[in-house]
Amino acid sequence: MKLFRRPVTLAVVGLGAVLFAIAMYLFQPWRLFTTVVVNEPPPMLSSAPHDQAGASLSATPPVQPTSALAKQTEQLARGTFVSHEHKTTGMAEVLRLPDGSRVLRLADLNTSDGPDLRVWLSDQPVTQDWFAFDDGRHLELGHLKGNQGNANYSIPAEADLSTLKSVTIWCKRFSVSFGAAALS
Repeated sequence: MKLFRRPVTLAVVGLGAVLFAIAMYLFQPWRLFTTVVVNEPPPMLSSAPHDQAGASLSATPPVQPTSALAKQTEQLARGTFVSHEHKTTGMAEVLRLPDGSRVLRLADLNTSDGPDLRVWLSDQPVTQDWFAFDDGRHLELGHLKGNQGNANYSIPAEADLSTLKSVTIWCKRFSVSFGAAALS
């Protein structure tokens, strides 16, 4: 075939291959069919040191029973996820642990997997505007650990929760919210 021997044809095919590779990297369409399940237990404080496998290194039990620690954990805020760019369900709650640290817990989360998903606390209200969460102040708590299940995210001590009143599953690559919850 003479058509494939021409330099212009080879350049167009090469450019098409490069554009296809870039599109695959940006959109990652296979993630529409993947699921990452995470099932972290609710956060609790233990006074006994642990090894890397999670087994207690101390022969003595924790200072307080686990059930007493769970009762001391205080719920500061809670909200239900609403869908934005992708169908999203589940609960978000801000917890204060007995040591004073704070944790964002996502419970029964179910959303789509996607490229570069992050968990943000934001000062923006939860509306139908998928793009508003990066308009004001936000605090990134990290990459989304899994698009289904239960996960805990540490909240820095300096975070002002009086102004950060919502949580969003934010796609950083495309600047859209997959889903968000108002925290009250």
